[in-house]
Amino acid sequence: MRAVTRHLTDELDGPLDLEDVAGGDGMLFVRDGVGVAGRGVAARVPIAEAAAVLASIDHDDRIGGRAPIALGSVPFAPDRHDEALLTIPALLVGVDADGTRWATQVHGGLEAPPPLVPCAAPPPRAQRFAVGPLTPVDRYLSAVTTARDAVRAGALMKAVIAREVEVTSDEPIDVHAVLRRLRSSFGSSHRYSIDGLVGASPELLVSVRGDVVRSHPLAGTAPRSGDPDTDRRAAEQLLASTKDQVEHRVVIDMIHDTLLPWCSYLDWQPEPSIITVANVQHLGTAMEGRLSDPRPNVLDLVRALSPTPALGGFPRDEALAVIAAAEGFDRGRYGGAVGWVDAAGDGTWAVTIRCAEFSTDRTSARLVGGGGIVAASEPDAELAETQAKLQAMLSAIVRP
Repeated sequence: MRAVTRHLTDELDGPLDLEDVAGGDGMLFVRDGVGVAGRGVAARVPIAEAAAVLASIDHDDRIGGRAPIALGSVPFAPDRHDEALLTIPALLVGVDADGTRWATQVHGGLEAPPPLVPCAAPPPRAQRFAVGPLTPVDRYLSAVTTARDAVRAGALMKAVIAREVEVTSDEPIDVHAVLRRLRSSFGSSHRYSIDGLVGASPELLVSVRGDVVRSHPLAGTAPRSGDPDTDRRAAEQLLASTKDQVEHRVVIDMIHDTLLPWCSYLDWQPEPSIITVANVQHLGTAMEGRLSDPRPNVLDLVRALSPTPALGGFPRDEALAVIAAAEGFDRGRYGGAVGWVDAAGDGTWAVTIRCAEFSTDRTSARLVGGGGIVAASEPDAELAETQAKLQAMLSAIVRP
């Protein structure tokens, strides 16, 4: 395959909306207007072969510092990571933090590069939806109790229990419109659309740029009401909560211990801070380090970290066993990772949360929400937390 990367300065007037480049059937990974969108398929490659395939592309970089990219997702279950397929778009459009706009066309692949014609804004329309649980509430509450009792018995420190909800409609759901709504409400989250997986994740699993590695894990959640005083009190209670601090500490320690062997140094915030999104607020801790030589491909770190205790639990094997026995469904891509990697091994991957998996005909979508269970967890409070988390995608899909 051959690739050409060029500036878009002279080809497009006005701002470049990556959601409109992706439309309803393209690929997207963007945060705060910075990211990439793709259309067409040059190649689909197993995750284990992605680095070699990307490196084999004959690339004419007319900007400097760019490299071909593959986008994709990694499933939740570690023993299924090898099943992941990444997509190299035939046309990739990017916007950098400094405002640079560029495009990469890949020739000689499965599909020829399509023309760069952003999709028109979807018109407003009314649509009938039905929303209902796929996981019975009693089953979810029982699973929370099982996980909590296992923690209290000393079998594990934390397990994350989730539940499924389904949205159905008698006509296709417009994914392009969903992406635009997510941008309006969750612009500072990592927004993505890849192979029917659509979401807005506030949690950075790992990014690699050169020899700099970053992660920003979240664990511990409180709802937001829209009232500043109420939200401030909820944030103060979150910071003071022993239950949430324990849940958060488990995640930080695991990510630190996993990344450290690859690093010459690794720094992190001494105390967690409050990370707010439209509907909830979390405890978050930023980490940054310097990778040692030979530095790993970002995919090596993704596979080592996922799933973190924020989505699985700790110890991992014991927590995954509880999840498999108690939840009663296959998480699939929920709770894994989603992002991109380039030919240099750089990339950005978010934890796959606040998401929906759309059916092929787009008439239904499966949503999953969960929470970390520790010794102090109460089933009804955990149910309320999942309701708050599920609202992110529900509000983007279900509009009258």
